[in-house]
Amino acid sequence: MTATHEAAAESPIPPAEPQPAPGATPPRKPLAARAAAELIGTAALVAVVVGSGIQATELTKDVGVQLLANSLATVFGLGVLILLLGPVSGAHFNPVVTLAEWWTGRRGGAGGVTIREAAVYVPAQIAGAIAGAVMADAMFGRPLVEWSTHDRSAGHLLLGEVVATAGLVLLIFGLARADNLRFAPVAVASYIGAAYWFTSSTSFANPAVTIGRAFTDTFAGIAPGSLAGFIGMQIIGGVVGLTMVALIFMPARSTA
Repeated sequence: MTATHEAAAESPIPPAEPQPAPGATPPRKPLAARAAAELIGTAALVAVVVGSGIQATELTKDVGVQLLANSLATVFGLGVLILLLGPVSGAHFNPVVTLAEWWTGRRGGAGGVTIREAAVYVPAQIAGAIAGAVMADAMFGRPLVEWSTHDRSAGHLLLGEVVATAGLVLLIFGLARADNLRFAPVAVASYIGAAYWFTSSTSFANPAVTIGRAFTDTFAGIAPGSLAGFIGMQIIGGVVGLTMVALIFMPARSTA
């Protein structure tokens, strides 16, 4: 064995770079890459929601089967997107999650997003949601932009959005407090799939996705006149969710 080979054999193998769990925003990634991940991820998520809704209505007239197909596609699509893009941007795809992460981490200095980063994330998420709706319509030969006529302004639907968003925020930040964010792809996707069925609003729980779904007059659409109510309730739900996280995951008291 040559001296070169001996030196190579004796040199330690550098450890692999640790990968953050989905849901945690890795500060080492360039902001442009994270913004691109949020835009593309949100676009793909809305394309899954809208596209599967169009496909379902073309295949069956049974509304229950339509919702089942729509929810299953969303569960699988969301899980894959969180797994893929979580190590890059945290896979928020949701302004409520981004703002909640900024709020909870604003005093710590480490982890979370800064207000500057949030100001980049949120427009990227909204632009991605609109692009995803347009792309879904294009794939099925529909008008690229056709404002939804699906009114969702009833009070019980607004309550459903508070519940859906509060539960989502509780889940994500509860997992973070319990150091279980590695389960986020399965847990978050499963929650959204369940919330499709147990909430009256079918769980939009996301202002960006809500805006994007206004651009398509299909099964998954929402009338522009219903946007303000839904988004307002989602913000309230985010506040309720963070309050529950603070109450449930209260730091343990040290014993004297």
